Amino acid sequence: MSDVHDKIEYMTELLVPWKPAWNTDVIPCSTNDPMSMPIEHLEARICELAGHLTAATCQFLLLVADFDARQGWASWEVPSCAAWLSWKCQIASGTAREHVRVARLLGTLPLIRGEFAAGRLSYAKVRALTRIATPETEHDLVEMAGPMTANQLERFAQAHRRVSREEQQEVSRRRKLTWRYDEDKAIGITLWLPPAEGAVVLQAIRAWTNDVEHPHDPADGGPARSRAENLRQQDGSDGIVWDGENPPWQREKTPAEDMADAIVGICGGYLSGRAAEADNPDTYHVIIHAGTGAISVTDDVGVSAETRPDDAALPVTHPAYAMRCHVEDGLALSPVTLQMIACSATISAMFHDASGNLLNVGRRTRKPSAALRRAARERDRYRCRFPGCESRRIDLHHIVFWANGGETKLTNLICLCKRHHSLVHDKGIVIAAVGGGFAFYEKDGRLIPASPPLPESSADCITACHDAVITPSTIIPPHSGERLDLNLAIWTCFANARVSAG
Repeated sequence: MSDVHDKIEYMTELLVPWKPAWNTDVIPCSTNDPMSMPIEHLEARICELAGHLTAATCQFLLLVADFDARQGWASWEVPSCAAWLSWKCQIASGTAREHVRVARLLGTLPLIRGEFAAGRLSYAKVRALTRIATPETEHDLVEMAGPMTANQLERFAQAHRRVSREEQQEVSRRRKLTWRYDEDKAIGITLWLPPAEGAVVLQAIRAWTNDVEHPHDPADGGPARSRAENLRQQDGSDGIVWDGENPPWQREKTPAEDMADAIVGICGGYLSGRAAEADNPDTYHVIIHAGTGAISVTDDVGVSAETRPDDAALPVTHPAYAMRCHVEDGLALSPVTLQMIACSATISAMFHDASGNLLNVGRRTRKPSAALRRAARERDRYRCRFPGCESRRIDLHHIVFWANGGETKLTNLICLCKRHHSLVHDKGIVIAAVGGGFAFYEKDGRLIPASPPLPESSADCITACHDAVITPSTIIPPHSGERLDLNLAIWTCFANARVSAG
């Protein structure tokens, strides 16, 4: 750098022009059989096809952006463009939402859109860049993204978002709770709250663990105080009292396990109170599905449930499997944990036939009983059954309306979300039981497909989906395998931004 005021180019320029380690010119090959062609040709074809896929993905997202802007999805009675993509294009719900987010932003980021359309920026990189780029910063960010791998760019984008936030404003308004399943073994919960509200939660946890009689040092999550301040015996004016023998930091900290138990206890107490006064207690119950073999060591004839002849051929996911044991629509539990919970829990029986179908437990009443609600939710896997919908916020709908003589029994009930429950009534959609499932028909008799088939296409037509010039080296970044210096990358990015801003 010749001058400290010059724009920093270290992270965006290569000292030596980059070239791939192999010849990327298209060389004729005498065979199209991947197992017979030389490895160099196979590698080049993979990279070239990756470039075509990237350019075609850009065109796909631009079409999605136009479709979303014109609300073409609304005529299909779905709540959003992401829901339409999930249903019509066989894309997972989370992936569909991310596609729509990126598609909407591509229109405001012409440089990123151009590199994406040319096949030089992969979708993974574009997805990361659209989280941090603005029309003013996209030029520098595209230059920095070029030499990075997709994983490195994800790390860079995360760090960029943390640094670019105005810390005080973010802390004051940040309020978020997230959770994730850790390899189907545990649930990790992360909670972010402003200081005042976080203090309320901490005080409740400490009250549950009987740990409110003394101040807490920083290691315990309490207010930060210096050791010198803690050493001074106070008169109580600032809330610290020391007897001269056991300084606060030497007191035994509340174990992390007890803090976790406190959260469970507080939540359990709240649910118990709500369930006691609710018209529908099931709303506030944690429901566990368990087979007879899991809830007891042996069955009523003294034979281990795992070795019963009628259960031997059943898969573990079968509703009639004797050792079944899991939280409703959630993770599996060990039989030991289940048996401990069963000591104080309410147990309701649910009977299945040999095929796993729930037996009819219906009653001649309009309002389904608690047992019937559980049975219907279990059969429908706790989700709306309308084609293309995966909502968990569901109502029970009488297939044959109650006013038309329909009974309140399992075979006449189906789980629908509020939107599709209303749609079925408003549009006169007909629901029929077919082969252990349900089929939905328009009022004129047209079938509503569960997942429309994708149109047939040949492998060669992808080149007609875009007008980018793709070679085997187009998608390959100028990356030599070095590790990302994240601190330098972030410092360079924000230094460049300050210089550009003048």
